[in-house]
Amino acid sequence: MAAVAAATVVGVCLTVGSASAGTLSGSLYRDPSSAVVRWVAANPGDSRTAVIRDKIASQPQARWFANFNPSTVQSEVSGHIGAANAAQQIPVLAVYEITNRDCGGASAGGAPDLNQYQTWVSNFARGLGNQTVIIILETDSLALLTCLSSGEISARNEAISTATRTIKSANPNAKVYLDGGHSTWNSAGETANRLRAAGVQYADGFFTNVSNYNSTSGEANFGRNVISALNGMGISGKRQVIDTSRNGGASGDWCGDDNTDRRIGQYPTTNTGDSNIDAYLWVKPPGEADGCRYTAGSFQPDLAFSLANGAPNPPTTAPPTTPPPTTTPPTTTPPTTTPPTTPPPNSSPPTGDGCYADVAVNQWAEGFTATVTVTAGKSEINGWKVTVELPAGAAVTGTWNAQASGTSGTVQFTNVSYNGRVAGRQSTTFGFQGNGTGPGRIAVCVG
Repeated sequence: MAAVAAATVVGVCLTVGSASAGTLSGSLYRDPSSAVVRWVAANPGDSRTAVIRDKIASQPQARWFANFNPSTVQSEVSGHIGAANAAQQIPVLAVYEITNRDCGGASAGGAPDLNQYQTWVSNFARGLGNQTVIIILETDSLALLTCLSSGEISARNEAISTATRTIKSANPNAKVYLDGGHSTWNSAGETANRLRAAGVQYADGFFTNVSNYNSTSGEANFGRNVISALNGMGISGKRQVIDTSRNGGASGDWCGDDNTDRRIGQYPTTNTGDSNIDAYLWVKPPGEADGCRYTAGSFQPDLAFSLANGAPNPPTTAPPTTPPPTTTPPTTTPPTTTPPTTPPPNSSPPTGDGCYADVAVNQWAEGFTATVTVTAGKSEINGWKVTVELPAGAAVTGTWNAQASGTSGTVQFTNVSYNGRVAGRQSTTFGFQGNGTGPGRIAVCVG
């Protein structure tokens, strides 16, 4: 659905001042090597060039990372980040690498499996530096789940949650947004549930409308409803970013390859005037195909011209001179590229009442993450407590979907408000991250 080819190269902005709302301020980075910039340079005599140059190539657009290239992604990211930092501007990176992306559609691909996905993400994260960067993490990965089994959905949620924390560990100034679909897809309540399951509590918020055409006002209203639903789940402080790259029109077919009625929408900016919205971004590069008539992700000048012709001129506000905020780089490194171990099959659920817990550990040189599956017996449980024995020298540094009592030795984890009730023979999951060696597979569960 995102329809961005693996070789797509794009950039990010020059036209905005400091933000008046949201949590971001400063100008966005425009990549001088993006596909549209290269086309403009190569076609000075084309009748479409002036319009495409002035209204699209002049603007920041997200750089997509969609190749499965674990050996080179760090250097690719580092080069892009370095150029943005030198310009004192904020880069936007769209990560599009999740296993079974687009459910095998026009933009099918991604990492061969989720272990290799985590390896790729770890290498990606090492190139992010320590200044502000916007990460659009896995378009359609949460809104489009129709091709996945329940077990595959749980595994994807854990992969996205782990990816978020890996990126945040590598660069605490990274602003990470998860997939919120769009306002005419899943309901706000369902979207909030999916965001929670994928670890939005570790992210900065969610993005909507990537590759789509819904109005900015409609997306903003949808975002407010999602934020309200998240607040009701005890997850506060999350904000939205909206893709406005081609939502300036309201008619025509969904697929941009065949559409002549759409226009570029609001120009990219962090100055949204809305405290719930961190930025309006061009995540889907205008002029890149969806895969209906042209190859997904290929730049097509006729599509770009159609979007830009008749659209308003971009703003002329000078970019600010203040660089993005920086912090001291973290002293701990993100997980190494060693793929996580595959846990043995789950043991059988108990035949009686109560619950049992099964632990899956992803171990690297300096630490680990552990995912714990809590399964009810034949009857529903309303509240659970899991006891985990950590090896000597190991310590818990973070927990999600549970509350921890203690950090070393014998550690007890109890449910939070939204996951204490588990129906008979059903499961819920929580997790924790730590230093040292992870625990064994079996834990004690009381429900």
